[in-house]
Amino acid sequence: MAALTKTLVLLLLAGFLGCSAETSEVPVIVPSYYTTSDTVIATETVFIVEFSLTWKNGRQNIPLYADVRGKQFPVTRGQDMGRYQVSWSVEHRHAHSGTYEVKFFDEESYSLLRKAQRNSEDVSAIHPLFTVDIKHPGAWSGPWVSTEVLAAVMGTAIYYLAFNAKSNIQA
Repeated sequence: MAALTKTLVLLLLAGFLGCSAETSEVPVIVPSYYTTSDTVIATETVFIVEFSLTWKNGRQNIPLYADVRGKQFPVTRGQDMGRYQVSWSVEHRHAHSGTYEVKFFDEESYSLLRKAQRNSEDVSAIHPLFTVDIKHPGAWSGPWVSTEVLAAVMGTAIYYLAFNAKSNIQA
């Protein structure tokens, strides 16, 4: 009887440790990203994060959600196994240069995050599966003076100098 109780306790303990080890497993992530660098040809700054995700225990194609500065976005799965992508856009004036932390959640942690937001609770207690830092250098907004204005000013200056020289010669 004591051996059966010991065995049962060991099995429960092993099962508990096995379950907790699976949920705390950290995946291997290989990220890449793109941000808009030119505001002259675009109306908004675009952020695109692509990454490959592999788990040591063989998990694949899990649904993910991204959180960027309090806004959530669905993460799309690529055709290749373990490839994911998330993208969003922001008006140029709100897309400041710096590092953007993108937090990724699975379905369970995402539902906890949404519940905490609905109830106005502290969301910092909900830990993401992983995070990816994006370094946005800012976007170039073009030259301070447009080329058309510069050409008009130079043309006017040349005309003035030529007219002034002609007046001096004729006088």
